Amino acid sequence: MKLLRLRLLVGITAATTALSWAGAKLWASLDTLPAVPGAAPVVLAAVAVILLATAISLRSRLKAARERQPGAKAVDPLGAARAVVLGQASALVAAVVTGIYAGAGIYLLGELDVSARKDQAVTAGLSVLAGAAVIAAALWLQHVCKLPENHDDPGAPGGPGGRAATHR
Repeated sequence: MKLLRLRLLVGITAATTALSWAGAKLWASLDTLPAVPGAAPVVLAAVAVILLATAISLRSRLKAARERQPGAKAVDPLGAARAVVLGQASALVAAVVTGIYAGAGIYLLGELDVSARKDQAVTAGLSVLAGAAVIAAALWLQHVCKLPENHDDPGAPGGPGGRAATHR
């Protein structure tokens, strides 16, 4: 599995921000711009908390297993892989959603004299912050679940004489 890079997520967010800003401008010129949902920052923050809790749990269990503490629960490799996939999917979706709310928020900054638009701009800004928290938590979860390089075993993936550690 390939690791997600922050550079890719920032690029997705930037492209989506530009498209969202242009779309908001076009939509506002044709009709009324739809409201930014008030639940958006709450949902994104909840996803960030779930990813963070998963990363903390896996990190402590991996540390206990590595230090061979008595009673340490082993980490199921398939469960850890599923957690990484959940984190990567969450990061990709959060990058798109963050860009959408950033673009809408940038457009709404020009209409702060209207109180409803000001509230929507604040909600969009909070959504951007919560989306960034999802991306950060997902990248940390990915880092926690990353397998260490094994340079001592010649037949191990990534070791001398072994296959490269990269996957398609």
